[in-house]
Amino acid sequence: MGTKKKIGVLVVDDSSIVRRVLSRELAKEPDIEVLATAPDPYVARDKIVELEPDVITLDIEMPRMDGLSFLRKLMRYHPVPTIIVSSLTPKGCETAMACLASGAVDVLCKPDGSYSIREVTKTLAQMIRGAAGAKLQPILNPPPIRKELCKVLPSRAMIETTHKVIAMGTSTGGTEALATVLPALPRTTPGIVIVQHMPERFTKSFADRLNGLCEYEVKEAEDGDTVIPGRALLAPGNRHMKLARDGARYVVRVFDGPRVCGHRPSVEVLFDSTAQHAGANAMGIIMTGMGADGADGIGRMRAAGAVTIGQDEETCVVYGMPREAYERGGIQEQVPLHQIASKIVAFAEGTLKAAA
Repeated sequence: MGTKKKIGVLVVDDSSIVRRVLSRELAKEPDIEVLATAPDPYVARDKIVELEPDVITLDIEMPRMDGLSFLRKLMRYHPVPTIIVSSLTPKGCETAMACLASGAVDVLCKPDGSYSIREVTKTLAQMIRGAAGAKLQPILNPPPIRKELCKVLPSRAMIETTHKVIAMGTSTGGTEALATVLPALPRTTPGIVIVQHMPERFTKSFADRLNGLCEYEVKEAEDGDTVIPGRALLAPGNRHMKLARDGARYVVRVFDGPRVCGHRPSVEVLFDSTAQHAGANAMGIIMTGMGADGADGIGRMRAAGAVTIGQDEETCVVYGMPREAYERGGIQEQVPLHQIASKIVAFAEGTLKAAA
């Protein structure tokens, strides 16, 4: 049998130290090969043509051409799965969000005093494996809000939906999946709780971006926030989030703790708590992403009587998490990305029930 081909990576960063460190650490991974490094997009362009890398890691702030401009040209003329490796500055976070909207498959913060180099490169290696199998989606303008979905539900329906909760879990490719689904929902949608695998601080920028796209409030969750219709709460990076009850209300608890399924925040933590506290009043949705985070938790949601939906293979950037959930029996229906919003509306209106 032949030797399995390694994943070829091109590291693009204007810092010679970063290029050297990432190359050295990634070389320790048996299935990854750093084909070359580049200090700027012009050198990177030539390396891409010459070496045909499977994955690119891309800095944002570089001389001669910034990473966002380069990425947009790359995705238009020579698409390659790209991971943004950015600083944690506010500007860096905002630009990283624009990169995800322009076709990047994932984002990672550069090593600093809070993170060991080995921890960051281990995470990067996992991202590279996911990116290598990613299906690059065509870059479209943000979808218009679908008027038939944005009708204001009558007051009676509003009362009936206040006790319902929608729990969503996504990873690689999930930022754009969420940016497709959430703006298509009406203001009176039941409370939404979301885990998207993403570093801290980036989640604040992402929540702000979604808030600008949606007709209801989207915010980075804070401990004790209430889960109510017309609000979506996004778990903060590097913190777990779970659903809890406070009297008659649903609230979220945001907390530190060990990684679960390799992640913090973890979809598994969110889904487990939703199964426990919301039961048949909940809807669980698992979308594009690598690995199995949430696959068992959504099964427990289904066992508790929740409606459970998985994104189908055709529309996933990485069909990992939804596949694992489906194969383990946690998903009652797999649907294309563009149908998920209508499923949520049907659940809110009481016309979509859990399968027997």
